[in-house]
Amino acid sequence: LLQGPVVGNWYRILDRLIPGNTKVVAVKKMVLDQGAFAPCFLGCFLAVTGAMNGLSVQDNWSKIQRDYMDALMTNYCIWPPVQIANFYFVPLQHRLAVVQCVAIVWNCYLSWKANRM
Repeated sequence: LLQGPVVGNWYRILDRLIPGNTKVVAVKKMVLDQGAFAPCFLGCFLAVTGAMNGLSVQDNWSKIQRDYMDALMTNYCIWPPVQIANFYFVPLQHRLAVVQCVAIVWNCYLSWKANRM
């Protein structure tokens, strides 16, 4: 529910921070996206999912410690090429739609990872 507005605003911020549409700009945006946004968003997602599943703070923290790095490494296998193409070829107003198409599969993986006990 929050992913669309959060990611949409993030893309607008990225365009203000790193203007342009060259290959170098696309790589810079991807590095910032994957170096700053993705790790934070993933950590928040796992924490919120654990809390919504009724885990205690201690159990939730243990689950995050167990799952976070594996999920982040999987993220780095999928999202960098998607984001470089997205930032280079796709106009800002359509980037969220492109990401949401890939996110269907990514969210299935995250749901499985977050709900695995």
